Amino acid sequence: MGIRYTLGDNGKRAVISVSGRFDFAQQRAFRDAYRDLPSGHMNYVVDLKGVTYVDSAALGMLLLLREHAGGDDARVRITGCTPEVRRVLDIANFPRLFDID
Repeated sequence: MGIRYTLGDNGKRAVISVSGRFDFAQQRAFRDAYRDLPSGHMNYVVDLKGVTYVDSAALGMLLLLREHAGGDDARVRITGCTPEVRRVLDIANFPRLFDID
């Protein structure tokens, strides 16, 4: 369980990998993964393939990442969703805000 991040593409892409429960307990670690990165000029990938559960706090964290990344101009992709996680994202209408695959 936890959050890891790596930088790629010469520092222009951040991959944030989440595993276990993606809930309020992960809030600080998730924010720390991108907080010091430049806002608006990065491509972000949030890899959820290891996630077993998401709640409304996780959705809020994704929205805060999107805001940090540039709001409507943000480049944030969510990958690796299980069918259950994808269903939560679909219900929250996140495909309108994020690239999800």
